[in-house]
Amino acid sequence: MDTELPAVQRVLAVCAHPDDESFGLGAILARFRREGAQVSVLCFTRGEASTLRIDDQDLAVVRWAELEAAAQVLGIQRTELLAYPDGGLQHIPLAELEAHVTRLACEVQAELLLVFDEGGITGHPDHMRATEAACVAAGDRGLPVLAWAIPREVTEALNTEFGAGFVGREAQDLAIVLQVDRAVQVQAIRCHVSQLGDNPVLWRRLELLGSHEWLRSLSVAAVQPG
Repeated sequence: MDTELPAVQRVLAVCAHPDDESFGLGAILARFRREGAQVSVLCFTRGEASTLRIDDQDLAVVRWAELEAAAQVLGIQRTELLAYPDGGLQHIPLAELEAHVTRLACEVQAELLLVFDEGGITGHPDHMRATEAACVAAGDRGLPVLAWAIPREVTEALNTEFGAGFVGREAQDLAIVLQVDRAVQVQAIRCHVSQLGDNPVLWRRLELLGSHEWLRSLSVAAVQPG
């Protein structure tokens, strides 16, 4: 198992919701930035369907602002937020979503795509669809795809403690284990104020992962647009 990130200069992270870039990918993106890579983020929805909220404000507006603030903390060079329906990405043609990834990957000259693992980490259909779209785009452009993944022992603990649906991986399926510093990630997480009111699962996950994150290499050959 490798302990280093690929030596690339431009990374595009493809996410479903505002906060995915921080809650999920934040430590990895911070590590890429620390190693000198330029990082961009494509987010497909505005997260308006979230059941976590602090007041009656329009979540689509609030979460857009939160994403911008978190992106500044993480040192993200470019953030693009689309307005597909939160919770409805599986109903959008894959080719349509893939076209956005392909366009932005070309514009930022991405050398690598970063996504959530297959299974969406939490089993969320939007997470899975975003990863599918990224894999199709990667296949078209010949780009490698790295997926943020969680060891099975961590997901089993979370599922037992919270009745959650996290999808984990066995050690042999994980290509990279990274030593990470959580400080920047936690700062970015705290920008997403609307999503922090009742979210003990997040903090428990970070506690269980400690100072490490894991990545898988995804195959793009078998993914076809539909």
